[in-house]
Amino acid sequence: MANEADSAPLTNRWGHTSDSAPGSSAASRDVCRCFDQHEVSNRRRVRFHSERQDASSPAWQHLLALVDEAAADGREVFRPLVEMSPQERRQIVTLPPSIKGLTAVKHFDLYGSNLVRIPPEISAMSSLQEFTPYTSHRLHWFPYELTRCPSLKRSTVSTRALYGNEKLRPPFPPLQPARITTGAVRLGAVEPGEWGPSAIRSCSVCDRSLEGAEIHQAWISLRVATDVLPLLVNACSASCLQALPKPPEDYVQIPHAGGPGLAQPTADYA
Repeated sequence: MANEADSAPLTNRWGHTSDSAPGSSAASRDVCRCFDQHEVSNRRRVRFHSERQDASSPAWQHLLALVDEAAADGREVFRPLVEMSPQERRQIVTLPPSIKGLTAVKHFDLYGSNLVRIPPEISAMSSLQEFTPYTSHRLHWFPYELTRCPSLKRSTVSTRALYGNEKLRPPFPPLQPARITTGAVRLGAVEPGEWGPSAIRSCSVCDRSLEGAEIHQAWISLRVATDVLPLLVNACSASCLQALPKPPEDYVQIPHAGGPGLAQPTADYA
């Protein structure tokens, strides 16, 4: 488990993407003020990051090209941000669905990203063994689909940036009540500030299409590789929620809807 708040300087073991890189003239990340990531603070209401990815930007087109190149050459280590300028990295707030083509990648390095969400298509990265979104301070949660990466064994995550982390216990954003998808809910373009993701297409648990189904959202904290992560579930039924595994001790023991009123275990601030 990684803790970026330690006072000792850290060596970048995963590729240089820091703002101090030679020739860098702009910050590559935005400051996040969702909650205090250094000490226990008031339990105010927390919301999802609402920004959408600008799919017309040159930065996004560059990322798409990097993903396509990595998928085509079958590389096992993928560090896309190392090949992007600080200005470009700052414009990337999510990853493209085309990451599902990265089936040969064993180490996915997103060190120092400006990401606020990861798409569920990460579940198709069947060879993924190591996941490194370390110092991505605006990345507070992950899709439940990450648990479907069968080879994932190691992770390096800035845990103090996570909802419900054991050190600080920041609150979880409140989730949408169960609702049947209709024409009013465009699953390919939902509002991320309300739903978390920017698109919801299939059940996180059974992979059934959610078109016309009743969407049940829930939070659950589970150990994924090295770390206990807050996972967002978009389920097609209450039975799929009931099929979720039990969280580890010292975390909320059932799937829940978040919100400031959620009772969490006491923070283990250190």
